[in-house]
Amino acid sequence: MAKTTRIAVTPGDGIGPEVVAEAVRCLETLRARHGLDMEWARFPWPSHAWHEEHGESMPQDALDQLQKYDAILLGALGDPGPVDDPDRYLLSDSVSLAPLLDMRKGFDQWVCERPARLLPGARQYLADERAKDIDMLVIRENSEGEYVSQGGRLRKGTPDEVATQIEVFTRKATDRIIRYGFEQARNRATNRVNEGRTRTFKTLDGRTCESQVCLVTKRNALRYWGDMYTEAFEAISKEYPDVATHHELVDAACMKFVQSPWAFDVVVASNLQGDILTDLAAVLSGGMGVAPSCNLNPTDPDMPSMFEPTHGSAPDIAGQGQADPTAMLFTTARMLEWLGRKDPAIAAAGKELFDAVAADLAENAGTRRGTHEIGAAICKRLSA
Repeated sequence: MAKTTRIAVTPGDGIGPEVVAEAVRCLETLRARHGLDMEWARFPWPSHAWHEEHGESMPQDALDQLQKYDAILLGALGDPGPVDDPDRYLLSDSVSLAPLLDMRKGFDQWVCERPARLLPGARQYLADERAKDIDMLVIRENSEGEYVSQGGRLRKGTPDEVATQIEVFTRKATDRIIRYGFEQARNRATNRVNEGRTRTFKTLDGRTCESQVCLVTKRNALRYWGDMYTEAFEAISKEYPDVATHHELVDAACMKFVQSPWAFDVVVASNLQGDILTDLAAVLSGGMGVAPSCNLNPTDPDMPSMFEPTHGSAPDIAGQGQADPTAMLFTTARMLEWLGRKDPAIAAAGKELFDAVAADLAENAGTRRGTHEIGAAICKRLSA
C-alpha cells in the first residue's frame, strides 16, 4: 500500500501566512480533484509570534517533529511588520533566520535550486529582446562554505573588537554539488528536446553541446577553496563530454548575468556567492514575486526537503492582502514535482499547478490584484 505523502506547512512571518494560505487552497483543490494521497499539518513556528511567546523561534525538538514529514513548505521568515508599528516584536536577522540554516543543515539539504526563466507575463527588466530567452538554473551549495556559522567576536563592543567568520569547504560537498550540476544540465537538455526546443553551447575545443555548466568562484582572491572547486570541476567534467563548461569569477558572473543572461544554462556556486547570484537571476526572470526556490536532499529519502519562495517577509505590505502569491505557488508546484518521484499522480498535479500559475501570469500581466484574488483565479483554473 502506498505511503501517504505528508507536508509540514510553516507559514512564518510577514506575508508568509497570506501567500501560504493560497498555496494550501491550491493543494486542497488538487487533492479533491485527483484524489491525491496527501496530507499536511500547519506549524506556528518558526516565527516571531512563537519567539515572543516562548523565547525561541521554534521548539527544541522542532527538527525531530519535521523529520516525520516528506517536505516542508515555508512561507517567509523575518520582520513580521507592519513597518508603521514601531513597537512590533522585532528580532535581528541572525536570530529570525537561524531556523532556516538549522533546517538546511539538520536535514542536509545540500542543494539549493533556483530556476530563472522569463515566462510570458513576467516583468522584463532588461531592454534587450534576447532577455526573453533567459532560462537558467542556479545551483547553490547549501550545506557549508561561507554559512557554516563558525567564528566569533572578541572584545565585543570595544574599539579593539575583532570578529572572525570562518569558511569551511570539503571535497565531499564540492564533488557532490558539481556532479549534481552536470546531471541537471543533462536533464534540462533532455526536457528541452522533449518540449521541441533546443539550445546550443560551444565547448572550449569548438564542439557544440545542448547543455552547459558554468562554475562560479572567486579563485583569484579566495584561492584555497577556489582552486579545490576548479580542480574538482575539471575532473568531474571529463565524465560529461556532452556538456559544455566554463568558469566565471563571481564579480564577472554578476556583470554577465546582466549583459547576457541568455548565455547561461546551469550555474554552480558556493553558498554565499550562489545566494547573491540567485537573487540577481530572480530579478532578471521577472522579480522576487515570481521566483521559486527549493532546498533539497537528493541522497537521503528519510530527510525532508524544504520549499520556500525567493522573496522575504515583505513587512511593508504584511497583513494588507496585497502580496503576490505567484512565487509561493510556483514553489508549491516544484514541491509537488519533487514529491512526485514516489507518486506520479502528485508529480502530474505539480505540473498542472505550474501550468495554471504560468497561464494566470501570462493572462494578467501588469494587472494589480490582491493575494486572495490571484489564488482564487488559479484555483478556478485547476477546477475547470
